[in-house]
Amino acid sequence: MTDLTTSLPRGPFECGPAAFAEAAAAVAGPSAALYRRLLVEQESEATLVAARRVLAAFLPNGIGPDEDEEPDGSPGERADGPPGAGPLDEERALAELAATRAAIARTTARLRAAPAGTVATVLRQRAPLALIEGCWLDTVSQPATQPAVIVNRLGAERLELLGGGVVEHTLAGRRRRLLAEHGVELPDLLATDFLAAAQARPLTVVTAVFYLALSRLPASFLPEVVGVHCAFRALGTDAALFGRAGPSRLAELAELAELAGPSGPSSPDGVDSRGYDPVPLLAEYLALTELSPTGPADRARLLAAIRLVARLESAHVAMLDELASWHQGLSPDAEVALIVARHAPYAGRQHHRVRISGVPLDGLLAGPAFDAAVFVRQLRSSSYLKPLPTGGCPLTRAIRFGGPMFGIFDAAEARTLERWAAAVAAGEPPGADLAACAAGDEDAAAWRRALVSADPGDIVVAEPPAFDERQFLYRLVNVERFPGVLAAAHARVEQVLAQAEGMFELGAAGRHTDATWFDYSPAALRERVETIYWMKLVGPYRPLTDIPPRAEVINGQKRFALGNLVDGACTHRIGNTGRFHRPSDGPLFALYTDEMGRGDVARNHLTLINQALTSMDIHLPHLRSEEFRAQTELPDPSYPYATYQLGLALFPDSRYEEILGYHLGVEMFGLGELRLHETQKMRRRGFDTAYEDVHLSIDNISAGHTRQATDLIVGYLDHVGRTGGPAVVERAWRRVRRGYASFAFFVEPHLARRLLMRRAAA
Repeated sequence: MTDLTTSLPRGPFECGPAAFAEAAAAVAGPSAALYRRLLVEQESEATLVAARRVLAAFLPNGIGPDEDEEPDGSPGERADGPPGAGPLDEERALAELAATRAAIARTTARLRAAPAGTVATVLRQRAPLALIEGCWLDTVSQPATQPAVIVNRLGAERLELLGGGVVEHTLAGRRRRLLAEHGVELPDLLATDFLAAAQARPLTVVTAVFYLALSRLPASFLPEVVGVHCAFRALGTDAALFGRAGPSRLAELAELAELAGPSGPSSPDGVDSRGYDPVPLLAEYLALTELSPTGPADRARLLAAIRLVARLESAHVAMLDELASWHQGLSPDAEVALIVARHAPYAGRQHHRVRISGVPLDGLLAGPAFDAAVFVRQLRSSSYLKPLPTGGCPLTRAIRFGGPMFGIFDAAEARTLERWAAAVAAGEPPGADLAACAAGDEDAAAWRRALVSADPGDIVVAEPPAFDERQFLYRLVNVERFPGVLAAAHARVEQVLAQAEGMFELGAAGRHTDATWFDYSPAALRERVETIYWMKLVGPYRPLTDIPPRAEVINGQKRFALGNLVDGACTHRIGNTGRFHRPSDGPLFALYTDEMGRGDVARNHLTLINQALTSMDIHLPHLRSEEFRAQTELPDPSYPYATYQLGLALFPDSRYEEILGYHLGVEMFGLGELRLHETQKMRRRGFDTAYEDVHLSIDNISAGHTRQATDLIVGYLDHVGRTGGPAVVERAWRRVRRGYASFAFFVEPHLARRLLMRRAAA
């Protein structure tokens, strides 16, 4: 049966006291630190709690801010932006979106026509938002949400944003190239100085904090994710700033009768990421809400999110406009003061011999009372700006090739200093001092107040209770509501990995795997994979001559069912925002999207396994539900395999190599004797075999998932070797091998028992 879910059941958000306190401090602290936490610390319980508090500030109660209660000057209230009050319905929200796009287009057209330096300033300021577009889709596809139709549609959107799994084709990668064309070079998103390099203003940071918070809890806020995604891409702020805006059908958004139809209008030819058309996705979601018992609430949440994004984007573009005006109003002296202020923190003691007005330069720049404008006035009258007979002055000579300050300033800064020095030499009088820029500060301060005072109302603070495997599975699937389970997941993962290392010695006796240790080389890895395939998976196969009874076939499938229901889960967090730079990231993400049908719910492996179970008259509630904990169809011994895989998936940063190894084991297990026998038994008894058939096809060793899983390990370790050397490769390989061994630990129970008995005896 097709999964028409439009939102997940609401429930309490449970966390431990330490995480609650840490999150409260993070939200009340500097926005830049909160931005970095949300982006970098994705394996932290406190990060998830902080994200919940942030969303409460922007979306109280999960259904959007009540603007009627906001004081004057609340965030996003602009005369040229979307209205901030009035009843929220489809017609009004979508009309506001269309009006906001038009207003943004007018402003961005004016900004693009500004001088090159101003354009670069604007694009630099926008970069912290432009480079995280789509972050809210990072984990929208997960065990708690799959195989819902809308999640598969959003998965296809994420695949597009991530360039189909090709690093060079990602939207962020294309944006960086466009930024570079304007002279804006920025460090990696995860770099500690990224926001400083982007010269991010408070409103930029706090706006990005909202989008990143949503990226941490997308299952819990599914209607908001749909609304944010459609609205952000439909407004096309960044495409417009880069001059890449294309066609849009936003004018049709007010045609609600058409939108709410069962299929909605189709996308016109030529609409792509440069001119995003939100109509099909919105139409599909609105049609789904008509069939959902939570439909009215979900529509309200969707539309509140659309309105919020319109307000946020309108306010940010207005801030960029104000910033551009400020930048263009700078006098040459003020421009130089701005350059000096940027570089002053990095001035070292090597400047102690340089004196201005008799004071060593390092003292002038490092003093607590440093004033860039005063410094520029002193520099004006110093000998460093005296014209030289050969042209220029000591300052300009110093910053040119061969000079002691060559390379300190970027090309644009060097040109500004050259022009300023020439103007001073020509007798141009001092200009206005550098005035502080306050663009967007009022809005940012209002959002900061909202963050500090936000109270989600659904957070339950308590130490996590002891739980059995069924409760463990429930909490792992619903980790967004039970972030405290991360500690238990980490402990389980470490326990299994430590136990599995014993397979390095016993693994050759495996029926379907061989986890014995071998020294790494690309050839050795490929040889081991080939040997396992031919000697263990394919070689022993003989067609069954005696097909078991129907009940026995069903019971066999029940033993595998829970593992199949978490198919692909180990890699669902790969490729999150800021983590798509290793040569293995793209291919690994692409393999996960294959498992989920690349947006086609009919090809989603979870759809296929449910079809197979239905054909056996096995009807299970969703993994995320309370009812699944009480189901009696699937045997308890099948739970540890699923809970381990779900736990491992929660650590895509700290256990990346282990995931690579485990994933190879999973892909190989789709091949050979076991699958062929199951297919034969199921077909003979009249059961659906699509799930088994598709694995025998796409997991093939010649070009399918098994080959790709092998190649991406080789690519990753090659990257590690080029950046870290042989010793680092050896450590990484051991971790990859542990990951594979942990898979073997579960599928070779006779070896696992021997291993545990040996440890107990020791």
